[in-house]
Amino acid sequence: MSAADPAEQVFHQHRNLLFSVAYRVLGTAADAEDAVQDAWLKWSAADRSRVADPKAYLTRIVSNQALERLRSARYRRETYVGPWLPEPVLTDEHPAADAESVSMAVLVVLEALSPLERAVFVLKEVFGFSHAEIAEAVERSEVAVRQAAHRAREHVRARRPRFTADRARRQEVTERFLAAATGGDINALMELLSPDVALWTDGGGKVRQALRPVVGASAVASWFAAIGTVSYQGVEPADMNAELVEVNGGPGVVFRGPDRVIATVTFDFDADGRVTAIHNVANPDKLRAVAGGTAHDLRPPRWSGAPQGIA
Repeated sequence: MSAADPAEQVFHQHRNLLFSVAYRVLGTAADAEDAVQDAWLKWSAADRSRVADPKAYLTRIVSNQALERLRSARYRRETYVGPWLPEPVLTDEHPAADAESVSMAVLVVLEALSPLERAVFVLKEVFGFSHAEIAEAVERSEVAVRQAAHRAREHVRARRPRFTADRARRQEVTERFLAAATGGDINALMELLSPDVALWTDGGGKVRQALRPVVGASAVASWFAAIGTVSYQGVEPADMNAELVEVNGGPGVVFRGPDRVIATVTFDFDADGRVTAIHNVANPDKLRAVAGGTAHDLRPPRWSGAPQGIA
């Protein structure tokens, strides 16, 4: 592809947006990148003279590609070893009002939706497409899309975290959690955890992790305090580096060994800033995006008027 190719220039202009859509629908960075590549192939072969709004048109292409990939991925996720968690990504550090839509908490909730419901929810609630536009993108009737949107919205409303601390408080608690975990301080960890906190660990059968949620402040505190005192995934505490980073729109922790990323940890908080849930991703297949070190801008665009597609 030539750098001067107008089709490539337009596609590159909207590439972050396309990844943002695909990632929310799929929950994995690798599959999202594949969906974006598929969208490029379709865009490069399309009759672009009939496209009134390339941004909206490309968004619909990648949405359809992501929906097809999600359908084929459902069986693999149902037979996954242990809890299946979304693939974490590093995100830009600027706070965004809509960062919740890419948080681990919401992506986990979206996993319970059907592929159609998930795609419809993302396009309607996050990106502001109309029911008619979504119907065209997912090749369903507008009535079916409205029904799917209603089901998805009710499901997410019932299960997403209702209250959370402000960003400054979440940052403070994450910093304190990191210091306590690496220092093996169970008492300090207990102070930060909700009594019924749940830890979800995703090793995918590739590395040793808990196959069921670890529940309760005492059990979760003991689990993390051990990281600072014993070998974790073959890495001794002296050889481990823990870094506070922006993960999926909020403060998180990346654990690194001498030659690889070991795990990422993200948190859910209540209104008082206590940790209510922890998502620990250690499957090496899901850490490639973080290991690559590229931060993604996953903010939805601000449409000026209704998006338009093919004239």
